[in-house]
Amino acid sequence: MPRNLIAETLRRGLYTRVVGKRILFFQELSSTMDEARRQADAACEEGTLVIAETQTASRGRFARTWVSQPGNLYLSAIFYPSLAALPFLSSLGGVAVARAIRRTTGLQPKLKWPNDVQVGGSKVAGILVESVVEGSEVKYAVLGIGININIGQQHLAGIPAATSLADLTGKEIARDELLTRLLHEIDALYLELRQGQTPLVEWKELLDTLGQRVNVTSLDQSYRGLAEDIDELGNLQVRLDDGQLVTVTSGDVTLSAPATDASQ
Repeated sequence: MPRNLIAETLRRGLYTRVVGKRILFFQELSSTMDEARRQADAACEEGTLVIAETQTASRGRFARTWVSQPGNLYLSAIFYPSLAALPFLSSLGGVAVARAIRRTTGLQPKLKWPNDVQVGGSKVAGILVESVVEGSEVKYAVLGIGININIGQQHLAGIPAATSLADLTGKEIARDELLTRLLHEIDALYLELRQGQTPLVEWKELLDTLGQRVNVTSLDQSYRGLAEDIDELGNLQVRLDDGQLVTVTSGDVTLSAPATDASQ
């Protein structure tokens, strides 16, 4: 039985200004994202956290399911950002998770655009942002994070390129230590974002996608080419084989085989 995650985290000391001033903890929940949206609709305090031991209807990007077993970390944080800050919540989450994993385990996480957190090419965490915008005002935004910490490999069977921090390090990871570091990182980055300082420089350094040939599937379109750069909002810029530069705002990325020279 996992230790009481919240009690252990608070015992460590949570010195944040926004994130985690109010924490709602559930042994089981359909989805922390759904509960966070309910809390935000009721105008809860900014930085409110919804954390669950297990989820029965968890989801990731494009409504994909996420394996939710005890011993991992599933949380959603509620924010009321400006419209200008909203596009950077996803990259903020990626940087915060990478920092927390690195400082807790010594592992060196990288990011696959837009925000799969990977170690050695295997996924250990995912980021999801959902928001409600009315006109030029953000009603609220929810940052969801799921991290595979102490989940057994048997629970990840059938999920391509997924692993856990415990499998990578060969030992059980203290979830309270990781959660404490994660909340401190999110809090610091969000305070910087409110002052106009985005996490894009560090986020770009963590991106393993850049410089690689990729296939990108976005809505009903697909592209193949070189992941050349990101723009000022973190959108992926792909140089197609015909030389055209396209900007992709969302989508799935997989590595592509090198282009062949048809003249050979």
